[in-house]
Amino acid sequence: MAKYIAILGSTGSIGKNALRVIDALGPEYKVAALSAHSSTELLAQQAMQYKPQVIAITNPELYKQLHELTGDLDIEILAGPDSLIKIAQLDQVDIVLAAIVGAAGLPAVLAAAKKGKALAIANKEPLVIAGELLTAAAKKSGSTILPVDSEHSAIFQAIQAGCREEVSKIILTGSGGPLRNVSSQDIQNVTPQQALSHPVWDMGPKITIDSATMMNKALEVIEAHWLFNIPVDIIDVLIHPESIVHSLVEFVDGSVIAQLGTPDMCLPIQYALTYPRRVAGIAKHLKLEELGQLTFEKPNLEKFRALSLGYQVARTPGTAAAVFNAANEAAVQQFLEGRIKFISIVELIEHCLNVHNVSTNASLEELFEADAWARKEVSECLNQKVF
Repeated sequence: MAKYIAILGSTGSIGKNALRVIDALGPEYKVAALSAHSSTELLAQQAMQYKPQVIAITNPELYKQLHELTGDLDIEILAGPDSLIKIAQLDQVDIVLAAIVGAAGLPAVLAAAKKGKALAIANKEPLVIAGELLTAAAKKSGSTILPVDSEHSAIFQAIQAGCREEVSKIILTGSGGPLRNVSSQDIQNVTPQQALSHPVWDMGPKITIDSATMMNKALEVIEAHWLFNIPVDIIDVLIHPESIVHSLVEFVDGSVIAQLGTPDMCLPIQYALTYPRRVAGIAKHLKLEELGQLTFEKPNLEKFRALSLGYQVARTPGTAAAVFNAANEAAVQQFLEGRIKFISIVELIEHCLNVHNVSTNASLEELFEADAWARKEVSECLNQKVF
């Protein structure tokens, strides 16, 4: 029986890799819907190749251009932010792959969960910002949340060696990013070019800067807490420069189950799409004899203060995580544009957390209000030259 897949963010890195995976999986996996924000030409090319039932452009001003580019194709074209919700709720869609950076895709992800769809989540924001709402909606509808993030996919795979009650520790691994060997003193004057030079992963600029600050691990701690219903206090982080062990699960009997693989996002994407099956794919197979050695070290929490803040936020219910995420997005953009120093990213995030009045049991509307507040607060701090 065929699986019909909707890709939210098909023109980004994850979306393009997902289409490569689908190509390799064969006719059993079909593209039902695709979306982009502004990449009309690439979206039109994808539409011509995969012939989905529906495509969407979330920037409504580009609807006419997309319509012209797709010519006489018998495809429904949607426009505007709400188009993602319509795609996520399509009856013919079995799996929704969410690969939109930022909070923009959150309403669609929640809509898919409420509809009982299988949800393959590649971006961190849905579980970071609205983990409580999303997991509750999925539990009520019977929706399955399938992580695509390599670390959480690894945990998802390893945890199947036991059950939740038998887990004593989750260990998230991280490469340490481009600044792992930069001293605490030198890190204060890091340039965008230095911070964007990741030694292992080829990612977008925002995610690469998150790796440089270790904000990515901070967000992953929050994500793991909600995704696996695991207490924050048993979630650890280890630096693993080789990026071969993608994460580990320790059980109460002392057994540690790890998932290893080459640093290739096609592997976790494929596992999410084929779950619970495993099939041959395009990811390069690991050759242990060629690795030499695998190293692990504790992160320096004084040097990477974002990670410490992440643990603090993970223990705080309500709107704190929305502020944490939004302040980071705003600050990273300011750094990439050369308006603030590297160290000011975390300073701005911490400031926003300190002055924000946390609202517990927050609705989706309240989470978006907290998101908007944090972005405004970052802007006002810079206008007042506080940082």
